Amino acid sequence: MSEDTRSELYAELAAAGPYGVRPGHALITMVEPHPGHEHAYNRWYEDDHYYAGAMAMPWMYAGRRWVATRELQLLRHPEKSAVARPVTAGCYLSTYWITAGRYADHMKWTVAINKRLNRDARVHHDRTHVFTAFQDHETTVYRDGAAGPRDFHALDHPYRGLVLEVIDADSPQQRAELLQWLRARHLPRRLAGSPSALVTVFRPTPLPGDRMTYVKQVEGVDTRLTLLWFLERDPRECWADHFTGLDTDVAGSGLGRVELVAPFIPTIPGTDTYVAELRGTG
Repeated sequence: MSEDTRSELYAELAAAGPYGVRPGHALITMVEPHPGHEHAYNRWYEDDHYYAGAMAMPWMYAGRRWVATRELQLLRHPEKSAVARPVTAGCYLSTYWITAGRYADHMKWTVAINKRLNRDARVHHDRTHVFTAFQDHETTVYRDGAAGPRDFHALDHPYRGLVLEVIDADSPQQRAELLQWLRARHLPRRLAGSPSALVTVFRPTPLPGDRMTYVKQVEGVDTRLTLLWFLERDPRECWADHFTGLDTDVAGSGLGRVELVAPFIPTIPGTDTYVAELRGTG
């Protein structure tokens, strides 16, 4: 195929199909760099992979990286998590929005580009994927109704923190009931008067069979929900007042169990800020 023919394909792809701004899908990936490789991992991800392995791809239109210092890791609960073992594992979180209706198109590109990046030795292997999944958007609940940034702004707006919450139900039917309870009752009540401006709710989708072997297949495809709480304050300032008791609330509903509540703050792109604060005792 000639260069001119390849270029024409871009015009054909852009001329048809959905191209809205809503985050119909997301990539949410929590990763633990291996001990001693924290600096190298951070530089690789920020200097190369965030762009070549994510933002340069079609239909992935917004992204942000987050970090959990040791102080933030020690706030996580429950201690025995079905997501992170130990619960402190996964000190970096990356979140990306994908245009609604373009998941299949994006996946074809991402599998191909990651094969190429591996072939070209542009992948940092000294890391573990603790929780990595593409997700379908289910709902967004806002604290202030129609006022303020929308969910499609969330990864560009300068939020000061993010809380990742993972909830498991016992069956697909129970998950549907859990989603309705979260949307109509639990999240509006929790958001009222809180430092959280909005919560996005996603459900995980299975990774393709030709994914990279270092990324394990997604668990809980039919029974799990993933929540992202976007905070206007540092999570350390509001943790006790606003993020304790989430597990008790969900358990009390009889519709699921919280398997992870984990706070993060945004990285500062182009720097190694917080790298020295990832490890410690406890």
